[in-house]
Amino acid sequence: MSTPPTFIEKHGLWSDDERRLAAEIVRRLQTEKLRYVRLAWGDTHGYCRAKTLTVPAFVSALTGGYNIGVATTTLDSAGARVFASFTRGGGMGLDEMTGSPNLTVVADPTTFRILPWAPGTGWILCDEYFNDGRPFHFAPRQLLRKALRKLGEHGFAGIIGAEIEWYLFRVADDHLGEDNIGAPGTRGRPIRTLPAEPGYHYHSESNMDLMQGVFDALGDAFEALGLGLRSIENEWGPGQVECTFAPRAALEAADNVLLFRTATRQICRRLGHFATFMSRPALKGYYPSGWHLHQSLTDAASGKNLFTPQTADQRLSALGQHYLGGVLAYAVPGTVFATPTVNGYRRFRPNSLAPDRAGWAYDNRGAMIRVLGGPDDAATRLENRAGEPAANPYLYILSQVVSGLAGVETKLAPPPADDAPYAAERPPLPKSLPDALDALDREPLFRRALGDIFIDYFLKLKRTEFARYQNSLGEDAALQTDDVSTWEQNEYFDFF
Repeated sequence: MSTPPTFIEKHGLWSDDERRLAAEIVRRLQTEKLRYVRLAWGDTHGYCRAKTLTVPAFVSALTGGYNIGVATTTLDSAGARVFASFTRGGGMGLDEMTGSPNLTVVADPTTFRILPWAPGTGWILCDEYFNDGRPFHFAPRQLLRKALRKLGEHGFAGIIGAEIEWYLFRVADDHLGEDNIGAPGTRGRPIRTLPAEPGYHYHSESNMDLMQGVFDALGDAFEALGLGLRSIENEWGPGQVECTFAPRAALEAADNVLLFRTATRQICRRLGHFATFMSRPALKGYYPSGWHLHQSLTDAASGKNLFTPQTADQRLSALGQHYLGGVLAYAVPGTVFATPTVNGYRRFRPNSLAPDRAGWAYDNRGAMIRVLGGPDDAATRLENRAGEPAANPYLYILSQVVSGLAGVETKLAPPPADDAPYAAERPPLPKSLPDALDALDREPLFRRALGDIFIDYFLKLKRTEFARYQNSLGEDAALQTDDVSTWEQNEYFDFF
């Protein structure tokens, strides 16, 4: 009697290489004497979700898929249910979302790791599918895969390098009390923290050394995980840190950012410290953090950088200029994928090392797009400085690929470079989350690329988040100031 095909076999989801890697993982489970494996996936917020399986359960899931609930997709950043899941259509007008159904997650064998800080525990990323084999509408990793396939149809591959700023604190009180406990739609107060170093002494060696013990643990873990860490450095604010990573293929880079953020938070907490990727904490003297995304296109066959110009009078090749033209043309509607929180829009200020308008310049940190490299430089690239460290890596990278490719396909020319980026007459970036959502709502390009189903879902999810913020201000909603609100601190400090 023949064995029925597994979910993966039935729907043809793995290549021969992936089947080979899966067999190697099973062997490693024995040789490494693992006890558990975490099945992980990134939600719409860019937050890492996971289930812990015993080894026998994981071996079964590895070849046959594993059921998870769809609930994490329908919740906002404070765990409030945004959609009427238990009505027909799940509050989305989609029969397949009725009743908060199960999905099947399929492990990606290329992403398997053993966690250095959790003895006996493996970790693997998964892709989400409906139980009939269709890719899940709201899975950011699936959406990025789709965009990269379109890039591949042109013979291109996307290369991404990440520079991410974040804050390191010392935990002042590790005991949770009633005020730390929230409820669906309301986050409790974050734990109390203390600065890890005094700050505002850029690249101070002595201040950096105050954090060296944590840096050692992080560096060892990142090396074991293969994240391609290049540097850890102290930045501007007290305990503000920047980590830079070697360039990787776009999907791998997004996966690595997801793992980097969750690993950093777990390792720091085990060491009596606290890490946050919230852009601007509501603490005295804390300067906003950003995520600078370096990007280029290469020839998919040869690996040659296609942004490198061949003449001395050019900063970018013709292809690179068209890609730049697309990124700038769709920068305003694409902003919400780079800066998806209420808090992140506090970065967009003149003379702040963050952009406030959609322009570009050569090696100028005031511009939204900083062009680096030049003739015969194989590292020629664009650096987008509009991102916040809490951005969903799949959606942030996807927004660049979609915009840049649109520029290539229509041969869009960028405007002239800006000598004074904060004074140039360029389209202003959105000043708030609702402004950014409205710009996305009006833009057909992203609706074509991601689909109306995802865009309408994303808009409702994020508008609900903003409505909770606005309600928290009460009668003072019209008197919003530059001060970070208590709501933002509760909402984001311990979520990201």
